[in-house]
Amino acid sequence: MNASRFISLVHTQALMKLKSQANNLVLSYLWWVLEPLLYVLLFYFVFKYVLYRGGENFLTFLMVGKISFLWFSKAVTSGANSLIENKGLLMQRDMPKAMFPLVNCQEAFYKQQIAFVVLFVVLIVNGFSASFHWLNLIPIILLQYLLTIGVAAFFSVFVTIAQDFRMVIQLFMLGLMFTSGIFWDVNLIQDPNLKDMLLLLNPLAALIQGYREVLMWQGVLEFKYMLSITCWALLAIILGTFLLTKNSNYLTRKLL
Repeated sequence: MNASRFISLVHTQALMKLKSQANNLVLSYLWWVLEPLLYVLLFYFVFKYVLYRGGENFLTFLMVGKISFLWFSKAVTSGANSLIENKGLLMQRDMPKAMFPLVNCQEAFYKQQIAFVVLFVVLIVNGFSASFHWLNLIPIILLQYLLTIGVAAFFSVFVTIAQDFRMVIQLFMLGLMFTSGIFWDVNLIQDPNLKDMLLLLNPLAALIQGYREVLMWQGVLEFKYMLSITCWALLAIILGTFLLTKNSNYLTRKLL
């Protein structure tokens, strides 16, 4: 299968999954708008009015972090389960297994475009002016997309071998949610070495920080953190693709 056909097939399959999901819901495509808003409002209420945390512009601060995290979390979880979901198809035809995590991640990426529109509207309503500086989002979004498909492909191997690994993914996402600066500002870390280590070793924290620098603070993206995210993404893609290709026959037997 050549590259252009592979990309076209991934795109078509992702669109078909989107339409299928929308048709199964009463509110259809409206859920793509409501879901990120409901998640953010729930956490905003808890932190602002129950725990009395947060400060000025906390809603937008939280929304930037939570929407970017939801994209990663949902795409990786969906991609990790993609081989099992397509068990029937894989039993009938010999298809590249790397395609299935990619389809699910592509579907999540299309949904994320709606979430970004909602985020931009909220930012503008809250006084953050759109500017050419927002074009710096392009490399951040690209890096998150690459990181997502790499991690999803990597995890899909282990979920196919043992579905118990889904529990590990849940714990992994929970850990990321509390260590990536979604609810708190990474800049509040007083020890510069600790802050540096967090942003270098946790690519999601660096991504969320990058989103806030561009959208809220008009800051400059730090090259070393963007390079670190790139390295993590490439490592995940290489490992995930290698494991899916090397163990293709074994994974097919596990699906039986």
